[in-house]
Amino acid sequence: MVDGLNVIPVQNLREAAQFLEGEIRIAPMKVDLQKLFEHKSDDEHDFSEVKGQENVKRALEIAAAGGHNVILIGPPGTGKSMAGETAGDHLPPLTLNEALETTKIHSIVGLLKSGQALVTQRPFRAPHHTASDAGLLGGNINPTPGEISIAHNGVLFLDELPEFKRSVAGDDAAAARRRHRHHFARGGHDDFPQSIHADCGDESYARRKMPGESKSSPREIQNYLGRISGPLLDRIDLHIEVPAVKFREMSSAQPGESSAQIRERVIAARKLQTARFAGKPKVTCNARMGARELKSFCELDDATRDLLKHAMTEYNLSARAYDRILKVSRTIADLAAAEKISSEHISEAIQFPLPRPAVVGLT
Repeated sequence: MVDGLNVIPVQNLREAAQFLEGEIRIAPMKVDLQKLFEHKSDDEHDFSEVKGQENVKRALEIAAAGGHNVILIGPPGTGKSMAGETAGDHLPPLTLNEALETTKIHSIVGLLKSGQALVTQRPFRAPHHTASDAGLLGGNINPTPGEISIAHNGVLFLDELPEFKRSVAGDDAAAARRRHRHHFARGGHDDFPQSIHADCGDESYARRKMPGESKSSPREIQNYLGRISGPLLDRIDLHIEVPAVKFREMSSAQPGESSAQIRERVIAARKLQTARFAGKPKVTCNARMGARELKSFCELDDATRDLLKHAMTEYNLSARAYDRILKVSRTIADLAAAEKISSEHISEAIQFPLPRPAVVGLT
């Protein structure tokens, strides 16, 4: 795996001695990195099986292309869980550096399979909402990585997000995710990386309703969503409403676009970002852009700037929401292979990072 080294595979010490004495010749081991990191699709969870929900599919494509976090909000049975489980199939292959980072974490936790030397597929973790603080964030007497770190460079799917304790999905967790690391000073000092693509499935503000009862009231919806930490919610780039699927969409025999087709566009968009952020090791995708990168790579013309200004005023968006819109717009432009962000890209991005009251008002 290491560049610049010739690795000679031998069966035993006798064979090594024979090679060193020149008695036998053994060709250096060659590893096909492209084949090693080739994506292994899961036919059971392909996006072509998700009926309808085109807005959700588009949002998850954008999220994968730019490394953005997503929250899916809607009643049960609308496909949120299935959509979240397929999100990892859209992500580009691991790079060698990402694979090494991920392997270190999985090795510490003991998740490597027998004979497995390297993690070559992006992790997918879906912890239960009853998980403890240490189980999710890491810790214990001898600090070990939690689910968030185990999902490093992959997908962390939090189904029924409001059911998670605020201590594991609150202000501290939001701050840790902002730093992309979690620090522990118990029994020594340890830093665990936490670079994840998070899909938060709000599994239903209406799920407690019994058959025959009316839908949840706006107040009930507000109270349920209010259980999600404000700082955490404010750092999620894409807020997606997942409505009930219409009958004609469920009964349609026409297959949707496959995960492989979406993944091709995502990989192309990520290649543009890799070239754009060359020389910036901490900025690996659009979601990681800071103020300097936003200024350099998200310039707007007058018409586009006026459109964004109008949206900021109309929806009373925060400065953080402004940054999120620019990042998402840059990703949408990358998916279209556009050099500059246009009004069309801004218009699509505006609908995703709406503040909580606007999201509730949509349901």
